[in-house]
Amino acid sequence: MHLAFRLSACALALALTAPLAAQDADAPPDEAKPEIIVTGRGLEPALSTGIYATTTIDRDAIVTAPSGRIEDVLRNVAGFQQFRRSDSRSSNPSAQGVTLRALGGNATSRALVLLDGVPIADPFFGYIPLSSIPPETLGAVRVTRGGGSGPFGAGALAGTIELESADPGQTGPLLASAAINQREETEASGVLTQRLGAGFAVASGRWDRGRGFFTTPADQRVPASARAGFDSWSAAVRGVAPLAPDIELQARVAAFRDTRTLRFEGADSLSEGQEASLRIVGRGPWQFDALAYVQARDFGNVVISSSRFTPVLDQRRTPSTGTGGKFELRPPIAEGHDVRIGVDWRRAEGELQEDAISALSGSITERRRAGGATADLGIFIEDDWQIGPLIINGGLRADRSSVTGGFYRARDPDGAVVSELIAPDRSDWALSWRAGALFYATRRLDLRAAAYTGLRLPTLNELYRPFVVFPVVTEANAALANERLRGFEVGFDWQPVNAIVLSLTAFDNRVKDAIANVTIAPNLRQRRNLPAIAAQGVEASVAAKFGQVSLDGSLAWTDAKVEGEGDSRALDGKRPSQTPAFSASLTLGWRPAEGWQLAGVLRHVSAQFEDDLETYVLPAATTLDAFLAAPLAGKLSLVLRGENLTGETIVTRNQGGSIDLGVPRTLWLGVRYGF
Repeated sequence: MHLAFRLSACALALALTAPLAAQDADAPPDEAKPEIIVTGRGLEPALSTGIYATTTIDRDAIVTAPSGRIEDVLRNVAGFQQFRRSDSRSSNPSAQGVTLRALGGNATSRALVLLDGVPIADPFFGYIPLSSIPPETLGAVRVTRGGGSGPFGAGALAGTIELESADPGQTGPLLASAAINQREETEASGVLTQRLGAGFAVASGRWDRGRGFFTTPADQRVPASARAGFDSWSAAVRGVAPLAPDIELQARVAAFRDTRTLRFEGADSLSEGQEASLRIVGRGPWQFDALAYVQARDFGNVVISSSRFTPVLDQRRTPSTGTGGKFELRPPIAEGHDVRIGVDWRRAEGELQEDAISALSGSITERRRAGGATADLGIFIEDDWQIGPLIINGGLRADRSSVTGGFYRARDPDGAVVSELIAPDRSDWALSWRAGALFYATRRLDLRAAAYTGLRLPTLNELYRPFVVFPVVTEANAALANERLRGFEVGFDWQPVNAIVLSLTAFDNRVKDAIANVTIAPNLRQRRNLPAIAAQGVEASVAAKFGQVSLDGSLAWTDAKVEGEGDSRALDGKRPSQTPAFSASLTLGWRPAEGWQLAGVLRHVSAQFEDDLETYVLPAATTLDAFLAAPLAGKLSLVLRGENLTGETIVTRNQGGSIDLGVPRTLWLGVRYGF
């Protein structure tokens, strides 16, 4: 009831934006009033943004992704990595963790992902609901690699990915698109923008569905093998209105639902969610950003035996709730200083509800429940000090994290307790910091250096939920400690001529108590804190534009190793699972005439290991994608898209020789209006 009330309250606030926005329109025309500019964005990025390795993706690159998926957009960033190589149509949603700098190892996100300032990771699992983020609704993406500080910094262990909604100037009154591929899979989306006085409102929706492709290789298929079918939709309404000439209110409500089938008939998964947020941004002399949000999520999954092809586990529901907020103040304290002071808070609570099923009889053998709550309260202060061509940044953050109410309980069909764990409540304070400098050496060369620490709490999934990817069982671990990162980096940004920008960063990051799925016996793993994962590497990017031709490239090379001792000594010196040593992306674009747009994307990912013992290899993969838009009439265009045009075999899972494959050659034909 309380959740429904909060969602309703946010929806009511959104409805109120229209009359608020219309206030100026009703004022007498001869009344002198200050100009009101409403952006729908947060405060401007701090001066220190350039100190840390940052990549910004503009709207043009976002809406021309050949797959039409947000993860495809992010793959162009050096160091970006998903837990698996599958996209958000052909993977289990709970495996959609994202990270940066080869600090992966399990399916939980080590990078903080924000949408208009709101953390969007699943409160229970920590995965990112990628299918709920239509690229056409975004105006920009900013990716900052390296440990975070400031607002919500406790989740930015490997970096921060900031998704920013498009404003009316970027979308126009109406955007619409529809497409179909050779497997008769379809996608349709629409974005409607309406100006309301000095404010605006945006309604958006998207629906993707299809029978999918066989993720199982032909020589491993059985009668029960199924295509990776998917059916997902998302919808959102967002309103922005002025409260005063330099203060604006932003409100958003959204919902999504995503169903998928993976590997076998009946192996169905469901993820869904509803969320709402309110944000007030002040741009006067005393700038401030106040935010509150609430999220309701659920997840379900059926596990099918790979030998008898009958259900063995029904993860019926995993309801969870995320709530939080922040307040950031930028007082005009002194000339040359940009000071940010604030506090943020997040709480996640949820409960697993699943039934174990006999593969022989089909009867329930155990009923399991597990869950708890985690919370983090952060207090932060940062300062950017500009001294001529030099900018110095320093930030300090204190976090009080807590894990409460944790339990795991299994009962037999008669209700008798088979096993039970009641985890003790715990809490702790931790200090994090970051510092760096940016020196404008010449008009075309910027030099930068930074050092930082970071913090990530274990998720409820890691603490309490065991899972099975048949025949391997992975146990939870209620005693997991927080992950801590310490790192430094140096780099430069160089513009040798106006048309070319080069960027290079060398880094050294070390995650203490890194959480990984550790093999402890044949077909048995447990989530454990490793002594550390150390990663050193280089990231580079180039952006060039010559008339109608553009080129964007990125690469990341990382030497990542586990530091093991004691129970994890067997892992010492080994590369973390699911972590490639090298990845690169090259995009070539061409606009030969008004309305025409062509782009080709070449990507390479080196080999990586499926498991922590380096037993099973996922071979390297090189793919070629393409995008073409041709004008038909007015704002209507024909769109052709191609994924994996060379038909590369992309191995996404290799469990004892049982293999899953990524997207095959896929051709899309569609139309779009208003882009």
